[in-house]
Amino acid sequence: MTPARRAPGPMSPTAYQVLLTLGDDALHGYAIMRRFEELTQGADELLPGTLYTTLGRMVELGWIEEAPPRRGEESSGPPRRHYRITPQGRKAAKAESERMRRLVAVVKQQRPDWLPERTR
Repeated sequence: MTPARRAPGPMSPTAYQVLLTLGDDALHGYAIMRRFEELTQGADELLPGTLYTTLGRMVELGWIEEAPPRRGEESSGPPRRHYRITPQGRKAAKAESERMRRLVAVVKQQRPDWLPERTR
């Protein structure tokens, strides 16, 4: 008998946040931090040390790749590395979103008191 196939382990929150923030854009690290803060309306932030370590790991995993800056966004100072999501990164983000959806469904069923009032 073959054991049931398990879903991949959870993605790090920072990696998921980077993928969410990149969307269809190519952004450099500082722009990723700013955009994420905008997306969360200041409720969350990405810190530089964690972000840049995660970006390197995500490139190694093939979830993001370096990309040329958009026209007009070239740096007048030192060159900045811009990143964009890859098809593999989209697939990983979708799998992580589904994993979280299943987990929230369990919480709704088993521990609804753990949810904020507006989501019950």
